[in-house]
Amino acid sequence: MFVVLSKLSWFFKIHWKRYASALLLLAVAGILDVIPARLIGFLIDGINREELSGTELFQWLMFWLALTVVSYLISYVWLYQLFGGAFVLERKLRTRLMKHFLRMTPTFYERNRTGDLMARSTNDLGAVSTTAGFGILTLIDSTLFLFTILITMCVFINWQLTLAACIPLPMIAFIIARYGRLIHERFIVAQDAFGDMNDQVLETISGVRVIRAFVQEDASGRKFDDLTHDVYKKNIAVARVDALFDPTIKIVVGMSYLIGLCYGGYQVFHSIITIGELVSFNIFLGMLIWPMFAIGELINIMQRGNASLDRVQETLGYKADVTDVPSPTKLDAINDIRFEHVTFRYPSSSIDNLTDVSFQLMKGQTLGVVGRTGSGKTTILKQLLREYPSGSGQVLMAGVPIDQLERDQLHSWIGYVPQQPILFSRTIRENIQFGDEGERDNERNIVLDHNPDSDLTRIEKSLQLASFSKDIVFLPNGLDTLVGEKGVALSGGQKQRVSIARAMYMEPEILILDDALSAVDAKTESEIIERIREERVGKTTLITTHRLSAVQHADWIVVLEAGAIVEEGTHEELLERGGWYKEQYDRQQIEAWIEKQD
Repeated sequence: MFVVLSKLSWFFKIHWKRYASALLLLAVAGILDVIPARLIGFLIDGINREELSGTELFQWLMFWLALTVVSYLISYVWLYQLFGGAFVLERKLRTRLMKHFLRMTPTFYERNRTGDLMARSTNDLGAVSTTAGFGILTLIDSTLFLFTILITMCVFINWQLTLAACIPLPMIAFIIARYGRLIHERFIVAQDAFGDMNDQVLETISGVRVIRAFVQEDASGRKFDDLTHDVYKKNIAVARVDALFDPTIKIVVGMSYLIGLCYGGYQVFHSIITIGELVSFNIFLGMLIWPMFAIGELINIMQRGNASLDRVQETLGYKADVTDVPSPTKLDAINDIRFEHVTFRYPSSSIDNLTDVSFQLMKGQTLGVVGRTGSGKTTILKQLLREYPSGSGQVLMAGVPIDQLERDQLHSWIGYVPQQPILFSRTIRENIQFGDEGERDNERNIVLDHNPDSDLTRIEKSLQLASFSKDIVFLPNGLDTLVGEKGVALSGGQKQRVSIARAMYMEPEILILDDALSAVDAKTESEIIERIREERVGKTTLITTHRLSAVQHADWIVVLEAGAIVEEGTHEELLERGGWYKEQYDRQQIEAWIEKQD
């Protein structure tokens, strides 16, 4: 049951002062809480025997009031320390998870559903936080506070009466242990179901346009209803066990009350204890209700926390399949990029996705990568981004194997525009300047200030290179127009051009355009390519595309088929060979001519 606390020992060691003070004050508060019950019996007996004067009674009442104030202040401090620590733990784990997510490669996200990761980052972390806060409280109250009350009853009232009233209590241990196992099993199943529901909601919201286009609103609604019903059933299964705790403990405590009243009345009748002591004893029995409940809550919270912590640790324990070497090589410049007999297979693939790929690209040159859909164009670019473990062969930059370079330095040289542009729910200005958010003063942990005028100049230049300047005037708030989630307020072509502007804003040494012009018209594409050529003289560019007009200016073009290079050369050389490239080029030229005629 307490395994979860041992798993969190690293946190308790860091914040031992906070928890030591909280537990000490909690123990003191528990001792102070039993004094009023004993005081009531003392005052009743004093009044009954006419041994208390008015002055003495007033003094005792003032003592009681002072005790209440002190108890309140102590309770405030331990509450702040204990539950404040729980919030610190939740923040630490959430920060760890976020950093872990940012370090993970695509393989991790292929094996884990987004909805489930969200569930672990919210519900599961909440359950762990509850364990470190309310769980510790129930642990102390169900042990130290419980024994404080029992010892007080034995010493100051009557040990025989206390022993008799506690006879039913051991029954709780067996029953609670049984409930605890059931809670653990059912809670894991319920959390998994919650992750499935989260994933469905995410997919539905992201794909709402497609759902409407195919008139699948009712079907999606029914599917979601089934998922919510499944989550409901599995949480009800948890609640059924959870609901057994209170009645079980009430029955046991009720039996203790019955024994206490009957046997206590007998002892009063035989003058073994006084009326005041019997009143105090019944108050103590009432105080035992919470520690008894705390035992049930303790099992419940610990089992939920253990199940949730296991899920969080499972996520944090996932090792990235692409890491930096202990002593990475530092490069001042990239003079060339070489692929030497590179063969690569995705972790989830059963066949090679690249086969014996070799080429060299010198600094300042442009490489065009063309081929049929699924031929491996994007896969070549991902080798430069080091998103997956390396296959056989080598990818070298300035003669250094790419896996010997630090990934952060590698990525700082690259401006990447993916096939599916990703825009954040911010303004166009913020999306374009996104790369600048990483420029921080690490010592002071603040974002470095930028010159607004120079920033605006860079933005306008980037927009012009991406041929987006003409669109800005039609947007309601210009550069400060919110693009919505994933750029929903923009068209496909506009999203691609904002994504290109974002890459151009950083003025990268290596620009990667992964079919980044597929949603723009031929004229706009021609403008963008021409402007990029003029701007990036002396810098390296890689372009994958289906539209050959985007790469006919390239210094070298490779044609892929099933992951292998089947043709390569300049635009003119490939046309002379009369292979797939010429056939595709002629077809696209005819299509362009027909469009002009229309």
